[in-house]
Amino acid sequence: MKRYLNIAMGYLIAALTAGVFYREFTRWNGFAGQTTLGKVHGHLLTLGMLLFLIVALFAERGSLSDQKIFRWFMICHAFGLILTTVMMIVRGVTQVLAMELSKGSDAAISGTAGIGHIFLGTGLILLLISLKRQAEKGPVR
Repeated sequence: MKRYLNIAMGYLIAALTAGVFYREFTRWNGFAGQTTLGKVHGHLLTLGMLLFLIVALFAERGSLSDQKIFRWFMICHAFGLILTTVMMIVRGVTQVLAMELSKGSDAAISGTAGIGHIFLGTGLILLLISLKRQAEKGPVR
């Protein structure tokens, strides 16, 4: 349980940092419109901190970490969330700086973020499967 609470704390710090970066970066550049940077904070809070608080509660009831499918969730989720977050930051910075992107660069950013979302979705499915398997086994005491 402590491991998952530490992961949740790490995502909380990342989310708060992303929120501060969004506010300060847009202010420094005099940007007042909508940008993808504003969504990074929420993604990290929900898909990072909140999700791992829930995982910690379920881990307390049983041995999630013993399941191979749960370990695959950890890998897919971490990779997907980091990739998605990085690409959201890249997209947001280009929006704030009003950078002209070629069609290829624009597609590469979107495609890479899409791959991150695919990994996130796969990870969430793996998490639900592992939680279901744990529920079928019953609590470990």
